[in-house]
Amino acid sequence: MTKSLQFVETIRRAIDVITHRTFREHGRFVKAAGLSIPQFSILMQLHFHTQCGMSEVTNQMDISNAAASQLVEKLVQGGLVERDEDPNDRRAKQLKLTAKGEQLVETSMGQRHQWVDVMLNHLDPPDLEKVAEVMNILMIALQGMQEAEKPAVE
Repeated sequence: MTKSLQFVETIRRAIDVITHRTFREHGRFVKAAGLSIPQFSILMQLHFHTQCGMSEVTNQMDISNAAASQLVEKLVQGGLVERDEDPNDRRAKQLKLTAKGEQLVETSMGQRHQWVDVMLNHLDPPDLEKVAEVMNILMIALQGMQEAEKPAVE
């Protein structure tokens, strides 16, 4: 196997292990919070976008309006999400996290950071610097991909 293929395989294996661990820990947290993964996905979407409309939820999750409405209704009833009229279109609804919803998301992220910190504590400082450098390079590539995936504004 060539060296470049070895690098690719190493990165793929690392991402697979990290993804598996992240999903496992995330699933445990979400279940303990009494939510479903799709419900928590909505909370994360609102965390990163501050607020959005129902159509953005349906598009992001690729689900029907009815399914999105049911998921959001449970989040509203749980005090995690607020649903208000869109000032530009009274027929549309805008969603945003409540303080309780934001705290739940922050707690989830904090738990994920804990296991990452434990993992990183197993590295020597020089290796930690290498990992940080590589992760910065990967983040720049991911940000470029995200920018390229954004729909063009007409």
